[in-house]
Amino acid sequence: MFTNFNFQQILSAFIVLFAVIDIIGAIPIIIDLKDKGKDVNALKATLISFLLLLGFFYAGDILLRLFHVDIESFAVAGAFVIFLLSLEMILDIEIFKNQGRIIKEVTGKAQGPIKEATLVPLVFPLLAGAGSFTTLLSLRAEYASVNIIVALILNMLWVYFVVRMTRKVERVLGKGGIYLIRKFFGIILLAISVKLFMSNITLLMEQIEASTKAI
Repeated sequence: MFTNFNFQQILSAFIVLFAVIDIIGAIPIIIDLKDKGKDVNALKATLISFLLLLGFFYAGDILLRLFHVDIESFAVAGAFVIFLLSLEMILDIEIFKNQGRIIKEVTGKAQGPIKEATLVPLVFPLLAGAGSFTTLLSLRAEYASVNIIVALILNMLWVYFVVRMTRKVERVLGKGGIYLIRKFFGIILLAISVKLFMSNITLLMEQIEASTKAI
C-alpha cells in the first residue's frame, strides 16, 4: 500500500479536494446557521463527512463496475462536474441548487423546525456533496489510492479547524480575503477539470482505437 506513497500526489489531491470542498467559502453559511440558533458540531460534521466520503471512495468503484462504467469514463464525466463547480466559484452563479431552498421557494415554507444543522446542510451537501463524491472517484484515475486518502484526511483536519473556529477565521481573512480565495481556487479547479478531461479522454480514445483494430 505504502509503496505508492507520493508527496507530490498528496499535495495535488489535497489542493483539488480543498477547492471542491471549499470550507472557506462556506464560512458565511455556517455563521448564518449559528446566528439562526442552529447547532453546528464541528467534530460530528467532520467525522460523518469523512466516513461518507471514504465509504463512497471504495463503494463507488463497486457501483461503477455494477453499471459497467470504467474509471476513465467516470473521470471524464467528473471533469464536467468540476468544471461547473469552478464556474460557480469564479462567476458567482448557482448551478447546483440547494434542495431545501427550492422546497421553500415552491411551498413558501421551510422543510421544518430543524435545530441541528450539522447533517443538513453542513455535511450534505456542503462537505460531502455530489462534487466531492465525483472528485474522489475521478482522482483515482490520476493518483494512487493511499495518496488520495491521506489528502482527504488532511482536508478533514482543515475542515474541523475551520468549522470550530469559524468566526475567528472570518475575522482573520475578512470577507474580501474569503472572496479572493474562492476566486483563486475556482481558477485552479477550472484548470484541473481541463487536465482531467484531456488526460482521460485520450485514454478512452486509445481504448476505442485498440478495440476497433481488434475487430
